[in-house]
Amino acid sequence: MALCVHCRGFEAASPPAGPFGRLMEGARATLTDRTAYQPWWRRAPSAVLGRHRVLLSLSTVGAVAQRLRLMPEALSRRVGLPQLPLRRPPALESSGTDVWLFTGCVMDAWQRPTHAAAKRVIERNGAGVAIPSGGAGCCGALHVHAGLIGPARKLAARTIAAMPGDAPSLVDSAGCGAALKDYGHLIDTTEAREFSARVFDVHEWLATRIDDLPEPKARLPFAVAVHDPCHLRHVQKAHLPVHAVLGRYADTIPLDDEGLCCGAGGAYSALHPDLAGQIRQRKLEAIARTGAPVVASANPGCSLFLAAAGLDVRHPMDLIDEAINAR
Repeated sequence: MALCVHCRGFEAASPPAGPFGRLMEGARATLTDRTAYQPWWRRAPSAVLGRHRVLLSLSTVGAVAQRLRLMPEALSRRVGLPQLPLRRPPALESSGTDVWLFTGCVMDAWQRPTHAAAKRVIERNGAGVAIPSGGAGCCGALHVHAGLIGPARKLAARTIAAMPGDAPSLVDSAGCGAALKDYGHLIDTTEAREFSARVFDVHEWLATRIDDLPEPKARLPFAVAVHDPCHLRHVQKAHLPVHAVLGRYADTIPLDDEGLCCGAGGAYSALHPDLAGQIRQRKLEAIARTGAPVVASANPGCSLFLAAAGLDVRHPMDLIDEAINAR
């Protein structure tokens, strides 16, 4: 219960076992309440995730430390920490009210250009995009995985309040999308269940409107190996739309170990780097067998952990935006 990577693959491999992920989350919540399973030094980073301005400031400090070589490069590679951006693009601004785009915490701090790419692709599909207020600064997924249920419920309530109405709430992070879709269970209110019912992975939403997507200005001139993040495949069961939408703009190659984890597991790679590294090695070998120079992954934790091993990993939205807008 304490050392599982929480990929939820067991549920897919053995459906009669039931919602093993929820059982694990409950067990970890009990461990957190009754034991020293989550000491203060593990709780502190989780607390930062819900304070977005603090997270952005600490990310900038970390970026400076990397440039000054105050942070060992070998350690960054081992835990999957990327080269942090010294500067990030301006915060996204709303262009309409047809759909919400959830931006979250770490992805907004480290991969904001991907959010901008997703917004452009959605807009090229004919929809105006609303950006939620700062209340939607963290989905609480990592808190749930760590057994910190109380803080996770507070973050979930803030996220729901930040995206009112009945417009679809689109998510371009597989882990965040799985968390938002589970708010009905986490909070167990009618409001939370209604909110979760209108949450979609961005590829899932685009796949239902694929004929409205523009033709590429130039089809991508390289093959793309598609990695299915565990929380997109096993929890959301929305991995096929990634292949469908991205396949309109590039030659895609599925991995021959589909359904197996890459080892990132949210914060797992930082807490258990040796085990995570062994799991990643298997994934690296599967990617190498495709011969593709680029890997697509729709989850920030997965993409960062694989990129730390030296791969060229990009979000599908970045690749689609590149093809549509010749960026």
